[in-house]
Amino acid sequence: MMEERLDTSRRSVFMAGVHDGVPIALGYFVVAFTLGILAKTAGLTPWQGFVTSAVNIASAGEYAGFTVIAAQAPYLEIAVLTLVANARYFLMAAALTQRFAPETSLLHRLAVSFGVTDEIFGITVARGGAVSPYYNYGAMAISVPAWAAGTSAGILAGGILPSAVVSALSVALYGMFVWVVLPAAKRSRPIGGMVLASCVLSLAATYAPVTSELSGGTRTILLTLLIAGVGAALFPVHEEEEAEHE
Repeated sequence: MMEERLDTSRRSVFMAGVHDGVPIALGYFVVAFTLGILAKTAGLTPWQGFVTSAVNIASAGEYAGFTVIAAQAPYLEIAVLTLVANARYFLMAAALTQRFAPETSLLHRLAVSFGVTDEIFGITVARGGAVSPYYNYGAMAISVPAWAAGTSAGILAGGILPSAVVSALSVALYGMFVWVVLPAAKRSRPIGGMVLASCVLSLAATYAPVTSELSGGTRTILLTLLIAGVGAALFPVHEEEEAEHE
């Protein structure tokens, strides 16, 4: 009887995750579609794009990866750049770890950490209380396939649509990143300053005598580590300030 009630509870929590994951899935499909356009220019097939998005659920990480793949960068550079772009998920996964019930197994913790994205992290934290892995599984079950399918659809569209339309759609991905950056830059002067510094330094590094000889991926890695490191040292975010923004 106890096991039956437990299974019912898990099922209800799982379905709650599916319910809350529907809007995320719809947004993921649209964003991944534009990402698929970029993946097409990098030479990926629809199946390759599907698998890539299924195992690397991150727009910034995949954008960086597809960009350096298109530039025929070495594997090490692709791996390091993707790691740097996705580094924030380490912090999110660590934060969720503190919210698990003590008896939660390591396997559940690892499975949940695989599907930590900005949006899933947000709905999990907003839910309050202890983290149930089955809630995350429900959100992942609908959002991850939508993300992967959107990438495949974008690659397919990139092979069918006229080049002018493909070029126009590829701009949508840059618009997404602007939408992500602008609210934070308007709310925080340090973030706005770092965004401006990243634009200036990126342009300068492209034409500077030494850095211009480096690949675009290597320049991105170095500038990301430099600007993020300086920003973290000069403008640390205290717990009180972080709580005010939540």
